[in-house]
Amino acid sequence: MSPPSSSPCCLLLLFPVEVRRKKMKKVKTPFLCDLRNQNSSLSRTFVRRRYGGEQQFFFREQCLTITASMGKKRILDVYRAPFPLYSVKVDPKKGLVVTAGGGGASKTGIKNALLFLDVQLVGAHQYSASLLHSHDTTTRATMNMAVADGVIAAGQDGTCCVMKTQFSKQNQGSKAAANAKSEQQGEVRRRAGKGERSGEDGAAAPEEGSHMKDESVHLSVSTLAELQSDLNPQDPLQKVVRFSPDMSLLLTGGTDGHVRVWEFPSLKKKFDFKAHDGEIEDLDMSPGNKHLVTVARGFSCSIWVGNQWALGLKWTETKPEIPDKTYRYLACRFGKVEDQKDALRLYTVQIPHKRDRKHPPCYITKWDGKSFLPMLTAPCGTEVISTLAVSDSGTFLGLGTVTGSVAIYITFSLQRLYYVKESHGIVVTDLAFLPDSLNGRNLRGDNETAMLSVAVDSRCQVHAVPNASWFPVWLVLVLCGLMVVGVILLLQHLFPGFF
Repeated sequence: MSPPSSSPCCLLLLFPVEVRRKKMKKVKTPFLCDLRNQNSSLSRTFVRRRYGGEQQFFFREQCLTITASMGKKRILDVYRAPFPLYSVKVDPKKGLVVTAGGGGASKTGIKNALLFLDVQLVGAHQYSASLLHSHDTTTRATMNMAVADGVIAAGQDGTCCVMKTQFSKQNQGSKAAANAKSEQQGEVRRRAGKGERSGEDGAAAPEEGSHMKDESVHLSVSTLAELQSDLNPQDPLQKVVRFSPDMSLLLTGGTDGHVRVWEFPSLKKKFDFKAHDGEIEDLDMSPGNKHLVTVARGFSCSIWVGNQWALGLKWTETKPEIPDKTYRYLACRFGKVEDQKDALRLYTVQIPHKRDRKHPPCYITKWDGKSFLPMLTAPCGTEVISTLAVSDSGTFLGLGTVTGSVAIYITFSLQRLYYVKESHGIVVTDLAFLPDSLNGRNLRGDNETAMLSVAVDSRCQVHAVPNASWFPVWLVLVLCGLMVVGVILLLQHLFPGFF
């Protein structure tokens, strides 16, 4: 059972044993993993495979106790799950926030599930979340997701599980039967202990101040299909899944380097081609399904038209002083341009290929989304980036790091607007911007934007950027006039003959 957020929490410090080689420096890379999950194996595998670089790491463990606040800016958790969270997505049409994760196939007693949350605005800037439903995914943890119009495509090992959500209303007479089936419906039960709650079906209750939704509304999840999305003979793993903007295609990429494209909703396979020699880290489809961009584990980022290679991107054209093969691509996203209907941008994140004591910065590059020429490259700190998100309007860009920090940037200038250092205790695994409204409810409030973040520490947080406060123009003019009068009176007092 996890401790309350205000009390000291026990964490696990994972760091590589020093490896000495000729003409090589000793390297240490710390990672934190929450002990309460008891999921060291899956968490370390996730961190090492995605963010650990090309070196072989050998971990030894040491337990220490730290205090949660430590004088840093604190973001309250809107939800805490009983297992590590690896993905979070928003479905505006259905009014749902979906987050997922779990303990994997290891027999640790940690469930694997999809959690359906109802996020609401409380006041002007604060948010709360309540659990609607928990869907058990048996022995497979969901590592990545795509959500659109009530359909969920979940990456579980080497398969893509396509599911559909449905709402139904219950009358008063059926509530007793619904309560008897609480494990299937994700009902929340109270555990014995320090007031914490957990669902017997792998779901956790919200933090204090959150609430459950009306029991007369029932959410059900049905499986449409399971697609083989990765055929790596050693360790098949789907690493990314996306719906095309018009939801006519479902795209996946994994450790075997193949991109697989299915027509939706028929789920008839359209393309299956070898895009890269190494693992595919990320991919995205442009509006109109004209261009597909793929990011490999190595140094390549490619543009495709259908299943035909078009060109490879070279972000170092904007930074010629950076040697080749010192950075690798991590993520890519297309984004709109506000107030420019026909314009399109592509954003990529580059991280150091190998870490050393100097801690070189990571970079964001903005590209023209049609000509694919680099427009601007900016550093984004020395913390290694772990995930990328772009708002629906294309105005904001979100970044998470392996050390748990969260940042929001302005896409126009790539300047940082918001930053919380180590908001999470370990790797930020996914980000999702909240829309202005969700199922008819206002979610923006007095904020410029708000973004969800999840991490291996089982926490789900909302990061809100309040609107800037401006003085009325008339008040500014009055204050300026009073200042001028004050200066004149002061000069007359000090120098009687000055005027």
